[in-house]
Amino acid sequence: MNNDLANILESTEVTTLATGFVFTEGPLWHPAGHLFFVDLRHDPPLTYKIVPGDKPEVVREGSGGTNGQTFDSQGRVVMCEGDERRITRMEPDGSITPLVERWEGKRLNRPNDVVGRSDGSLYFTDPQGRIEPQDREIGFLGIFRIAPDGSVSPVITDFEYPNGLVFSPDESLLYVANTREGKYIMAYDVHADGGVSNGRRFADMSSKETDGVPDGMKVDVEGRVYCTGPGGCWVFDSSGKHLGIIRLPEIPANCAWGGPDNRTMFFTARTGLYSMRMTTPGTKVPGAPS
Repeated sequence: MNNDLANILESTEVTTLATGFVFTEGPLWHPAGHLFFVDLRHDPPLTYKIVPGDKPEVVREGSGGTNGQTFDSQGRVVMCEGDERRITRMEPDGSITPLVERWEGKRLNRPNDVVGRSDGSLYFTDPQGRIEPQDREIGFLGIFRIAPDGSVSPVITDFEYPNGLVFSPDESLLYVANTREGKYIMAYDVHADGGVSNGRRFADMSSKETDGVPDGMKVDVEGRVYCTGPGGCWVFDSSGKHLGIIRLPEIPANCAWGGPDNRTMFFTARTGLYSMRMTTPGTKVPGAPS
């Protein structure tokens, strides 16, 4: 392990929390002490919650291919239901409310990941993976914003293949992972009205390692970016310098901060769910219940 990662990892020990899944995704820590995650490719797709040290519990069957998850401003779980091509919300009683299914009358492509901002808005990526060309109604692979009043608008319409996304600690930057051939992360300036501009290449994630693509992302309070990708979870400082790759028993697709001090990083990695301890806390999810 290089010195850069030695300063980031509290320990090189990897904790296995659960195994035996088909393809895990969508980790989201609830401050009550449990983690939500999904088995994306189980038939039917399942949503779980797990208290570290206990066995996972199914909380939703037939979850519509839920992938990325976050909280809204009222602490309700918001989900990207890729199979159903929509964004939904889980109410306190467990019922599901559709938030966004169409834009300008056209069906969404396949919502993949979602993040919240402290103003109550939500941003989600909408790639076209696994949708036949004749079934695509929106002609671009973009990033959309759901305003606090519920209105929906695209903020990026020229992305190659948007996947994971995350804000910098002060929310002045939006990072978006490109999953396809280029394998890179873009950074955008975020404006007061929620729009973004000045897209530029933040980090290159091309690699000779063929297993894994840029996917889920998180940041810590010092502005370091953690992005799952080829070989493991890549870590960059706030300038885009590559600090190293966190290696796990399986290739991770997504990650989430959690634990009482927000210094535990949880990884959804193929058939398993893992965690590692970091030296620096992650940024907290806006809207997370207290």
